[in-house]
Amino acid sequence: MAFANATFITSAPALVDCPPAGLPEICFAGRSNVGKSTLINAITNRRKLARTSNTPGKTQQMNYYEIVHGAHEPFYLIDLPGFGFAKVPAAERKRWGRDIREYLLKRETLRLIIHLVDSRHPPTALDEEFFYWMATNERPFAVCCTKMDKLSANQSAKATREVEKVLEDMNIDVPVLGVSSDHKIGLDDLESLILEFVTDP
Repeated sequence: MAFANATFITSAPALVDCPPAGLPEICFAGRSNVGKSTLINAITNRRKLARTSNTPGKTQQMNYYEIVHGAHEPFYLIDLPGFGFAKVPAAERKRWGRDIREYLLKRETLRLIIHLVDSRHPPTALDEEFFYWMATNERPFAVCCTKMDKLSANQSAKATREVEKVLEDMNIDVPVLGVSSDHKIGLDDLESLILEFVTDP
């Protein structure tokens, strides 16, 4: 069920640079190098749609991709700059953080934030802070545990439960999915979740 009809639209440094509000939007957030761009490539079945890099902080703007999928209304997938940017001046990190928060709070067509965490490690303090921030600001979000192919079945289940427990302790009830871009694990569930949020009731 890949979103194969995908087109890069623009890179937006800030909210004012985003395309005119209209189409539903789903954004991917998370720490640098957690696999946001790779996951977008996986669910669109396009190896080079979103630029990937082994260097954290490569994505420095909000990258927009338009998806046309069957009879559904077109929608955007947005690849956000990662947290924990490496080799970037503090002033630049602060500006990115401000621009991203403004987008997440004020973009009226944003339907869902998909927050990625690396399944091989427990959620970091930054992850937990972002969970809390999204919940207190009543932002709709889901959590994707990435790189599940690096773990055994038991380890994968444990990693997912660990994220669920962190969210439960924060009194947050959101979907938690396990995915692997390389092995196509959990992608159908993720695509179904996205369609659920971009489809008008």
